[in-house]
Amino acid sequence: MYDKKKLADIASEEEKWEETTLQRMLARFPERRDEFTTTSSEPVKRLYTPLDVADLDYNEDLGFPGQYPYTRGVHATMYRGKQWTMRMFAGFGTAEETNRRYKYLLEQGNMGLSVAFDLATLMGYDTDAPEALGEFGTCGVAISSLKDMEVLFDGIPLGDVSTSMTINSPAATIWAMYIATAEKQGVPMSHLRGTLQNDILKEYIAQKEYIFPPEPSMRLVVDTVEFGTKHLPQWNTISISGYHIREAGSTAVQELAFTLGDGLEYVRWCLDRGMDIDDFAPRLSLFFNCHNDFFEEIAKFRAARRIWAREMRETFGARNPRSWLCRFHTQTAGVSLTAQQPENNIVRVAIQALAAVLGGSQSLHTNSMDEALALPSEEAVTIAMRTQQIIAEESGVANTVDPLAGSFYLEHLTNKMEQQVYDYWDQVQAMGGVLPAIENGFFQREIAGAAYLYQRQVDNDERVIVGVNEYADESEDLKIPILAMDPQGYERQLARLERLRMERDNQAVDQTLSALRQAAQGIENLMPYLLDAVRAYATLSEITDVLRDVFGTYEEPTWI
Repeated sequence: MYDKKKLADIASEEEKWEETTLQRMLARFPERRDEFTTTSSEPVKRLYTPLDVADLDYNEDLGFPGQYPYTRGVHATMYRGKQWTMRMFAGFGTAEETNRRYKYLLEQGNMGLSVAFDLATLMGYDTDAPEALGEFGTCGVAISSLKDMEVLFDGIPLGDVSTSMTINSPAATIWAMYIATAEKQGVPMSHLRGTLQNDILKEYIAQKEYIFPPEPSMRLVVDTVEFGTKHLPQWNTISISGYHIREAGSTAVQELAFTLGDGLEYVRWCLDRGMDIDDFAPRLSLFFNCHNDFFEEIAKFRAARRIWAREMRETFGARNPRSWLCRFHTQTAGVSLTAQQPENNIVRVAIQALAAVLGGSQSLHTNSMDEALALPSEEAVTIAMRTQQIIAEESGVANTVDPLAGSFYLEHLTNKMEQQVYDYWDQVQAMGGVLPAIENGFFQREIAGAAYLYQRQVDNDERVIVGVNEYADESEDLKIPILAMDPQGYERQLARLERLRMERDNQAVDQTLSALRQAAQGIENLMPYLLDAVRAYATLSEITDVLRDVFGTYEEPTWI
């Protein structure tokens, strides 16, 4: 893109600048530290020029929005045509409490629902299971049966809203409950819009909320993709998630490399099932974290689109341009929030949200200022929602497409991250692929090393966290309201479960669970059997226990 003679002239002028103007300034005002780095500890040069992007080819590397390789955005007009979806993540206590929060969020301008489940649900247990003791509603809403799901969405027309559900190991069962709830509202599954996280690989890599071994878990994922492709054409059956990888302590590059690598592994498994890539790839979506380093995060999103488009088209031979699109949801970085001076989190979240928008996100959740202390209060979640609305309506950043494109620094970062992703993939391939790399602990060690380095920098005051290791106030009193959940919610949940088991047709439950067991022992798609079981009001534990018996459970190896 640059003339070689002009590049030589720039190099000559840069050398003169360093010897004169720069040296005079450094003599008067030395720089604050010897080395500047990104949040991920990547070195940052003092100045970037066309020399740092000399090999950039506009048509091949950037192109135009809505056209391959989609570096500048997946849609031609981006937010000039349609704003990103403001989708606030919420769930706590009982289904009744969360239902009220959803209705409040919709009244405040929330454009889509996003369900947070409690740990017992994430691990496939009913609220009254011994393993679930003490976990009720503390990190999300408790869903033990179709009855709970009906309460969760009572008065919310599922044919009119899109719903994202952050659930992984028991995702197929929870999805079946959602589909059955919509049926009871008179909404056919073909009309449903939403996203199922359903990303089991990142559980083995980072979040650790797995139940079954990798192979049967991947079978369940492919079952949902196959079923959704046939019956729910508007549903994203996997949200390939880097968010939890980053929350576990990864760098931005690790988040990008491991997330996209997981996504390509799902593609391979679906192709091995006999599916056509252009039938299912358009409904794959991704989910990224947005951390504090403004330019690093924007570069990550732009590199993600370019890499995904290339791999879908060149490696897997997808012909439909919609298969090439890297469509993603973004959530601001929960791990960056501090319990100290929690109001500072409003500023952090605003910067992160702005980076997500400038990076071209399709939907966005903004964390609340109190989330280092508790689940968000109504006041805190409203401020988080207003943050997005101010960016959309007042900042002007949504008025043009990809406004930071062409920045020498940003394009250099984008190119560098892309190359680092492929370097990581070479290492994974040398180990035999994603599953062998999980088994030998490669991803886990890489993330642990990055997390250790970051924390050591904070502890040694090499990295400033405002209000924590700099500008701290030891005498501060907590002044923000904290969410208080209904103390009687647990008893009501237990009573609903007990009543459900008494009133349902237990013979029908036994029959559907027996059919599920037989199908799990074979090779059939399990979604129809899961739907039958939840329609009969089999509980989450009952269904998961059948699959535990057939598939076994997974214990992470110990690496030395």
